[in-house]
Amino acid sequence: MTTGSSSTSRPSTGDSGISTFKGQDRALRADRLGTGGLLLSVLAATGPLMVIAGVMPTTFAVMGIVGQPLLFVILGVVLVLFSVGYAEMSRHVHNAGAFYAYISRGLGGTAGAGAAMLALVAYNALQVGIYGIFGFEVSGLFSTYLDTEIAWWIPALLGVLAVGSLGWLKIDVNARVLGVLLVIEVALVVIFDIASVADPSKEGLSLHAFNPDTLTGAGVGTALCFCIAAFTGFEQAPVYAEETSKPHILVPRVMFLAVSFVAVFFAISSWAFTVAAGPSAIIGTAQKESAGLLFSLTESRLGGTFTDILHVLFVTGMFAALLSFHNVVARYTFAMGREGLLPETFGRTTGASGAPGTGSLLQTIVSVLVVAGFAVSDNGPAGDPTTPVLKLFTWLGNIGALGVILLMAAASLSVIVFFARRGAVGAQAWRLVTSALAGISLLVIAGYTIKDFDILVGTGPDSYLNWLLPAIIAAAAVVGLVQGVVLRSRKPEVHARIGLGNEAFQLEKAAVSAETAETAS
Repeated sequence: MTTGSSSTSRPSTGDSGISTFKGQDRALRADRLGTGGLLLSVLAATGPLMVIAGVMPTTFAVMGIVGQPLLFVILGVVLVLFSVGYAEMSRHVHNAGAFYAYISRGLGGTAGAGAAMLALVAYNALQVGIYGIFGFEVSGLFSTYLDTEIAWWIPALLGVLAVGSLGWLKIDVNARVLGVLLVIEVALVVIFDIASVADPSKEGLSLHAFNPDTLTGAGVGTALCFCIAAFTGFEQAPVYAEETSKPHILVPRVMFLAVSFVAVFFAISSWAFTVAAGPSAIIGTAQKESAGLLFSLTESRLGGTFTDILHVLFVTGMFAALLSFHNVVARYTFAMGREGLLPETFGRTTGASGAPGTGSLLQTIVSVLVVAGFAVSDNGPAGDPTTPVLKLFTWLGNIGALGVILLMAAASLSVIVFFARRGAVGAQAWRLVTSALAGISLLVIAGYTIKDFDILVGTGPDSYLNWLLPAIIAAAAVVGLVQGVVLRSRKPEVHARIGLGNEAFQLEKAAVSAETAETAS
């Protein structure tokens, strides 16, 4: 094997004459996740309470769009269309690399290498960015309830260490942690929704927010960018395919369950905001309350104790999202190491847990460095409290969201090419149509995201950050493409493995076993 490829050890023959293979640490442990565990792991990444307390008030306030509930319905339809082809692809490809594996199978290894680097940067950005608002909120809890002032980066770094430690455990243990936190989050939001319906504003149970007329105006495209970021996480189901018992059944099932749940849940919850404040007043109220909108509405209806609990669960919900994204990044790193896109050491699992430990460690190190960098750049003797939220969270969150939107668009194209090359256009015609519609829609949203990046990150129209931050995504894709071209020229056997994942591992294992049998005979 050429250095840098996902080589495996030759089998050793014991006294029994039976060959034993020493490469098991190149495969993630199967049968660790069922439908429930996989669904909880995926939904935790969407951060329901984080979206409802943070994204929704911002969309109402900044975009001035009353019809946010309708936007979630529209995006739900687009992402269901995307999931049709994506889920069918998951029946043919089982790889922790997910996006880049699918793109490799459809568009070739070089495109796959570009997608791999893009995915690694995008998901790292999404994960690390959350540490900003996590640290800020924990610091606020200490100040409010313990009368203790601590810098935001202290709880942020402690969160990095806690998430990194859990990343080394079995994925089913992580799923249980995520499941408990997610169920509590959802329960609290449902209580808020019911309270809003039971005690509406003077405008009553108005359905005005679902009126298409509410989507007129210049802010609709940017509002789509805000809202689609709330769905980020549902597409991660194929990342865990190797760790499920029946990936060809469980992965598609979980994807449709996840995207349907998110669309309905967020549409109802954003409608509850308009019911509680009133359709005519929701924009002004959101501009006045900002990120405190949810808490002010719950306090007036459910009391201070419930609101205090909501504040605490807001933090634990962010922790669940951090852990979920961490697991995804670790598995992308593992897949890339196994296939020679990263150093070979990242392509191994760790001990009895079967977790991608080196990938987890790398993600933890990246988080520490980025959080520390933003902490050092804080302004003022006590630190600028807006730094983690307005910079770390907002900048990295939008960089990551843009990357995922582009990956989904590329995956939609890959689905079409994959089945066309197999001569399955007739059999898969309706899935190819849905993939094309989804891909076009996602490209339109990506265009709005780039066009309105200054609004998304709050930098102003003349800031150099408006092109520099999106350029990080472009640079990641270019670096990956260049790596793919170099591998194709210098290490064609490594290039040929891109996207094959555990399939390549099993083929290699079979080849080594056959060689041993031939030698023995």
